[in-house]
Amino acid sequence: MINLYSDTQTKPSQAMRQAMANAEVGDEQKGEDPTVNALNERVADLLGKEASVFLPSGTMCNEIALLVHCRPGDEILCDRTSHILHYEAGGPAALAGAVMTPLDGERGIFTPAQIAAAVRDHRYGPRTRVVEIENTANMAGGVAWPLAAVEAAANAAKAANLIVHMDGARLLNAVAATGVSAAAYAAPADSAWIDFSKGLGAPVGASLAGSADFIAEVWRWKQRLGGAMRQSGIIAAAALYALDHNIDALAEDNHNARAFAETIAASPAFDIDPRSVDTNIVIFRLTDGGDAAAFVARAEAEADVRIGAIGPSLLRAVTHMDADANQTRTAAQRLVQLAGQ
Repeated sequence: MINLYSDTQTKPSQAMRQAMANAEVGDEQKGEDPTVNALNERVADLLGKEASVFLPSGTMCNEIALLVHCRPGDEILCDRTSHILHYEAGGPAALAGAVMTPLDGERGIFTPAQIAAAVRDHRYGPRTRVVEIENTANMAGGVAWPLAAVEAAANAAKAANLIVHMDGARLLNAVAATGVSAAAYAAPADSAWIDFSKGLGAPVGASLAGSADFIAEVWRWKQRLGGAMRQSGIIAAAALYALDHNIDALAEDNHNARAFAETIAASPAFDIDPRSVDTNIVIFRLTDGGDAAAFVARAEAEADVRIGAIGPSLLRAVTHMDADANQTRTAAQRLVQLAGQ
């Protein structure tokens, strides 16, 4: 089975497991876990922020950041494809009491004009509070925001006295694709985070960064939501290993995704422009309007390829370090063959 369902399917390598086994640990909540402390310092430096905190998941990073930034009744502006809107079980509304208002961005990227037009300046609506940027834009096809677009959106947000939060689940894929540093991408944001359990190959965890005052409030919510851990250096060690050894692999994942797209684009069964593939996510359509879920089931049963169905005729494949260039190419060839039957 060649598994391109998601980069969350990666499994820790033997070397990463050994780093976990050898990790020096202590009480994280007392600030006495040296491995967690090292990770917090590393991520803060990577993102150019004063501090960071290690959390169990990227979704918790988003939810806690929005809990800190918002009050019940506040409004979050986000792209219509965003993860916080579609894939976090309504968390911002359920937890922070915040309204999510989608902007109709182009491939996940919205404009300063759209932000300005969406800001509410009267007492009858929710108080517009946060602009959320997802980089890369997952369900737009792994689109990497140009730095100029991030800065322009952030400037528009600041002009309206809004907070900027960056969902950086795959930020380092954007870094690999554009050459823009993670710190430069995160600089216009008040809060930002990266995930370790996707392309970086760790089994669990993400880190949220921002000002020292922001992170102090993040710790309070981490405790309140049950995210406080004990000797979590065991899993922080996997994240540190990933930062030390796996970042360079992201460029290969991005390259493999483009090659995958080029192979399937040659088939009339699929609609995809390979030039639209920025990073490691390939979203493509069955040209005959066929049943994506049925095709996914056939692909797994008949071609030993696992991908995802994300719409009636829309498919998604995600490259990662557990599927090399040859496996990714083979998967694409098998899907082309299957579609031709």
